[in-house]
Amino acid sequence: MNTDRLLSNTIKALSESATIKMAQMARDLKAEGHDVISLSLGEPDFDTPIHIKEAAKEALDNGYTKYTPVPGLVEFREAIRDKFKRDNNLDYGLDQIVVSNGAKQSIANVCMVLLNPGDEVLILGPYWVSYAEIVKMTGAKPIVLSAGIDQEYKVSADQLKNAITDKTRLVMFSSPCNPTGSVYNSDELQAMANIIDKHPDTMIMSDEIYEYINFKDKHVSIGSIDSVKDQTITINGMSKGFAMTGWRLGYMGAPRWVAQACTKLQGQFTSGATAFGQMAAAHALNSSLQHTYEMVDAYKQRRELVTSMLREIPGMKVNNPDGAFYVFPDISSFFGKSDGSNTINNADDFCEILLQKAHVAVVTGKAFGADNCFRLSYAASEDQLRAAITRIQKCLREFS
Repeated sequence: MNTDRLLSNTIKALSESATIKMAQMARDLKAEGHDVISLSLGEPDFDTPIHIKEAAKEALDNGYTKYTPVPGLVEFREAIRDKFKRDNNLDYGLDQIVVSNGAKQSIANVCMVLLNPGDEVLILGPYWVSYAEIVKMTGAKPIVLSAGIDQEYKVSADQLKNAITDKTRLVMFSSPCNPTGSVYNSDELQAMANIIDKHPDTMIMSDEIYEYINFKDKHVSIGSIDSVKDQTITINGMSKGFAMTGWRLGYMGAPRWVAQACTKLQGQFTSGATAFGQMAAAHALNSSLQHTYEMVDAYKQRRELVTSMLREIPGMKVNNPDGAFYVFPDISSFFGKSDGSNTINNADDFCEILLQKAHVAVVTGKAFGADNCFRLSYAASEDQLRAAITRIQKCLREFS
């Protein structure tokens, strides 16, 4: 039976998540008995801090086991409102905040309520793997603006100015960025705002899930710029800064009309997020960030370890990312090199060879809109990172 013909055109056009695919390949290889070090997923290796877990237990004991309002419990939205004001200089009412089952759902909600077939979306690249695929599902056209390592992987205001048109309905980016770790500073965000505010039908989706993992300057939200505050949707969540990936709690602050539309949509898909999880997340946002800062200190130390070891590999270009927990080296100098049996023609080959020969899982830059790069997550122990990069060094010495 030809089951492929029974599948929708939407799912057939959708690419598989490269990060999830590589993680599965690593698990399969590990199941065969190989010692695989996986640096492919963007998941903190820290456990959720104990005070957050205790808050979840207390919420369970207090009966938070029922359905929740679609946009989120009042207690959690109040904590989000206060956090936005305190940390981001963003002033949202409770009816402008929507809680979802992870920030990924928040992003999908935004795209589904704003975009129509034929609309154009500017994605600042390198970009997180799901942005373009989510846009495609709406029938809109993703247009990637690319920046290389020479630009610290940050798209310039001039690039944005030359690309934005009357068809542009959305500008999407993350800062700190997945996959590059780059952080847009206040001057760069202001320059972008000065362009977008001249296009009142263009919205901004600012993904700030890595907000707290910032090694340099204080985080700046583009939505805090007055000229574009009514055009900006701010996406955030609990996964990265609080090591709460499995809790699946994301949220947005948005113009009221966008929040209402997202609530309407979510009501037909998943309804509200888990009750006791929201109560625990509210406690996290209202509590000291001591545990978060301790994690950030560890990430910064790992960044120094990883970048210094990668720079020892001749031909590998490595910058110094200002946030998140990734490095995104340019490996174009390896293209065309061979060890006699395998030839590296592109980033896909590079990552496949590292997995098969060195048993280290990383992700091809092609998935992020950068064919010359690969992404390595340093959300792993220093011992694992040393061992993995030592393997990479040894493997690449065989290629000439």
